[in-house]
Amino acid sequence: MTLTLTDRDEALLAGELGPAPKMAMSILTRMAQVYGAHGMIDITGAHIDSTIYVGDAGLEFAERLAEAGGKVAVPSTLNVSGLDEENWRDWNVPSDWAEKARRHMIAYQKMGTIPTWTCAPYQTEYAPKLGQHIAWGESNAIVYANSVLGARTARYPDFLDICAAITARVPAMGLHLDENRVGQIVLDLQAVPESITMRDDFYPVLGTLMGSRAEEQVPVLVNVAAQPTGDQLKALGAAASSAGGVGLFHWVGVTPEAPTLDQALAHRAPEARFDISVEELRATHRVLTTTSATKLDLVVLGSPHFSLEEFRQLAPLLDGKTRSAHVEFLVTTSRIMSALARAAGCIEPLTQFGGRLTVDTCILATPMLPKTVKTLMTNSGKYAFYSPGLLDVEVVYGSLEDCVDSAAAGRVVRNPSPWD
Repeated sequence: MTLTLTDRDEALLAGELGPAPKMAMSILTRMAQVYGAHGMIDITGAHIDSTIYVGDAGLEFAERLAEAGGKVAVPSTLNVSGLDEENWRDWNVPSDWAEKARRHMIAYQKMGTIPTWTCAPYQTEYAPKLGQHIAWGESNAIVYANSVLGARTARYPDFLDICAAITARVPAMGLHLDENRVGQIVLDLQAVPESITMRDDFYPVLGTLMGSRAEEQVPVLVNVAAQPTGDQLKALGAAASSAGGVGLFHWVGVTPEAPTLDQALAHRAPEARFDISVEELRATHRVLTTTSATKLDLVVLGSPHFSLEEFRQLAPLLDGKTRSAHVEFLVTTSRIMSALARAAGCIEPLTQFGGRLTVDTCILATPMLPKTVKTLMTNSGKYAFYSPGLLDVEVVYGSLEDCVDSAAAGRVVRNPSPWD
């Protein structure tokens, strides 16, 4: 397919706007050809996932762009970094690794980005609006922007995201296009009782099941006996984009592009329809736990990053309890949410409980955990899915209440629930 470029695109490619835009545009046009795009489109914002230091190649790329005068052309938020700049010395982070991660952060800030350092940019003032074209990296942010906000972004990998931000252009492909936003498979939850759908720990389970069923297709949820909060939709999308390649889902009557099932499917028949049972959900719930042991080393919350509302939910659960000396209790969040939670009085209960807070990063993005951590517990479907492979640990999945009670008891505690 022939790639049609505008005069400005050609000027970018020719280096008329500088070496960094030339480099960025050359990468974008090459990728447009790989994707089979017919042209390029404008974007109004970006979220840069390549901020995580994972090695010298990524650092060199960022510093080369910055040294060449690269500047973002649209408001561009930053994903988690590889470093909690204030507290990294409290953990297992090597000093040489920390120095490179800091250089990586500086390079991106030099390009005029917004130092949000969060995997949940939709919790900030920079959240896009319905129909806006953006270039977002980070899987959970992509699926939230597309599904819950109704913005339009393809699944931008590392390096392509900053190129898009510098040029304000992206290939006309993927979920930017109407035809690729149509629902393809239907998941019917009519058989699932409200007692399960009202639980916070339902959403990562449903997301995991949805991701495994849909893979990279667009799923449509129907007949769910719940009206979810933003945080519950966050947990749903994060699990779906981890267990599968979901970049967009529709929830009939909830998400903006699915007022009816017929509209979500663009008046077509679905490619497949699945009647979801309670037993399927229970089986998925069991899959998120990889061990039957009760010994516990760490409880970790906040993937995606904890919101202010989640801090408010956590605080009363901690009241009157103390963390066991045998179990670390960690919450990961952004500097923005940390400040808001502190002002709301939600950090003091965490401190009194014996918990810790780390900001701007993630246990999956930095070598902060000591080798003594062999088993961790979480309420995050994303942490549960990735931690065994990325951290070489066993995982226990549980509700927020289970996580708090387990940290206090010093062992895995399961409160009675419909999952039993």
